[in-house]
Amino acid sequence: MKAKENSLGKNDDRIEKLVTAIHQIRMGNFSTEIPVTPPDQLGELSVALQDLSKALESRFREIQLLDKITLRTNSGFLLEEILSEIYTDFREFIPYNRIGFALIDKQKQTVRAHWAASDQPTVHLEVGYESPLQGSSLEKIIQTGQPRILNDLPKYLRDKPESESTRFMVEEGMRSSLTCPLVANGVPVGFMFFSSTQTQTYKDIHTDTFQRIAAQLSVILEKGRLVSQLADQKKHIEIQNAELKRLDELKNKFLGIAAHDLRNPIAHIQMVATMLLSKSIPISVEEAQNYINDIRVQSDYMLTLLGDILDVTQIESGKLELELQYVSIQDFLHDIIKVHKNLAKPKGTSIELDCDEKGKVFTDPLRMRQVMDNLLSNAVKYSPAGSKVVVKCYRKAKAWHFEVIDQGPGILPTDRDRLFQDFARLSARPTGGEKSTGLGLAISKRVVEAHGGKIGVESEPGKGSIFWFTLPSEGKES
Repeated sequence: MKAKENSLGKNDDRIEKLVTAIHQIRMGNFSTEIPVTPPDQLGELSVALQDLSKALESRFREIQLLDKITLRTNSGFLLEEILSEIYTDFREFIPYNRIGFALIDKQKQTVRAHWAASDQPTVHLEVGYESPLQGSSLEKIIQTGQPRILNDLPKYLRDKPESESTRFMVEEGMRSSLTCPLVANGVPVGFMFFSSTQTQTYKDIHTDTFQRIAAQLSVILEKGRLVSQLADQKKHIEIQNAELKRLDELKNKFLGIAAHDLRNPIAHIQMVATMLLSKSIPISVEEAQNYINDIRVQSDYMLTLLGDILDVTQIESGKLELELQYVSIQDFLHDIIKVHKNLAKPKGTSIELDCDEKGKVFTDPLRMRQVMDNLLSNAVKYSPAGSKVVVKCYRKAKAWHFEVIDQGPGILPTDRDRLFQDFARLSARPTGGEKSTGLGLAISKRVVEAHGGKIGVESEPGKGSIFWFTLPSEGKES
């Protein structure tokens, strides 16, 4: 091919190469060879074309990267995933050791750190950090719409020692920063913070590049944030639906068991009432008294069962409200034991208190009485006649520790896992024919845990049982 003459009137095959290079660049091939020597006018044109090629390649890569992130955003990627990708892939456009992302609240009052990634070992400015927007340097960035560059963070901190966020950044090892405002659909939504461990990192960087990138990132990140919110809402709804399903199943279970457990006492009451009303069946006064007592016993059981079911459903629906107050340990236990001693007399069972420590516990006295009533009534119910029940209390670490010790049959290992479940039916049976709803321990567990305590049992078959629970010690009065 015949070489063309350049402007100096000389044939130069570089012109053909430049034309080829221009076509290649137009096709997106930026690695094409561009002759830049000798340094004449054609050489200067080649150098300019080479610089243009590098700028176009950078811009092309930037668009490709933003398109990829946009595609992933449209595919449902969450905000944190998008930010992690930005941190990994944007180094060729922006120098940084750390990227932070903060959101402006809906009231435009507060800026809250939402995400950060750094190649430094320690992060002082953590996610969740908040600072007021009004009157801050960030508010000025929003007002001007211009990125802010600080090429010497230690000096800036010396000039403005009250800037806590700058102090955190300096402590992390950052020495310069670039802050870009993020504005989506004309509304400020947050900030991107690019930080470097070197001073003067952003001295010669054109802010229009960052403004262009920030403008595109704003829309992407806002969409990612909305996707994350929808995902959180979906998860929350799924959890709520699962809880509603569990509560519905629990309600059906309670209704089924309640109907089953109420059928026998109701039938018994109906039968006894029929006999008492019948004129054809002669009944002595003593027999009538026994029948009336049967009605009372069955009625008490039904009321207890219904009360326990109402307690469990109230607790499960999140309506358990504790009325906490400081209660004297000694007075609290003495009052409870006094009542149960009278109830245990027919079986000849004694109840003793082993608690020398004086102090106060922070509790709901009515609910904790319910726990102690359940544990003590069970201890008496399952212990043989003439046995002894001991109530102990003492401090243990940062909690009060309570124990109810009986001389009953103990608990089989197969029963222990079901002990605190609703309507648990165990191998052991009450020694005096007393009835049990099977809910007392389940309610006690819920009440103790609502106080922040724990409940458990230590037992071996044939060696009695120790039911225990703890209550956290709170306040100076405890």
